[in-house]
Amino acid sequence: MSRTVIDLDDQLVADLAKALGTSTSTSTSTKKETVNTALREVLENRRRALALTRLRAAAGDGALDLELFEEKGNYRR
Repeated sequence: MSRTVIDLDDQLVADLAKALGTSTSTSTSTKKETVNTALREVLENRRRALALTRLRAAAGDGALDLELFEEKGNYRR
């Protein structure tokens, strides 16, 4: 882990902490937790978006039978 000194918008960090459910105190460890949580969520969202794009492309190429997924009985056994 590296240490980086940056200027952060305190109100933005407080709003982000509230949105993420991290503590809303202004301590350094809380800001660190909030920023790290936000970075993880951004990365996870990006990975999911890319996976969805690949899935849609595969479906468009006929690699998937989407009707099979639409019928719940086909995957709940």
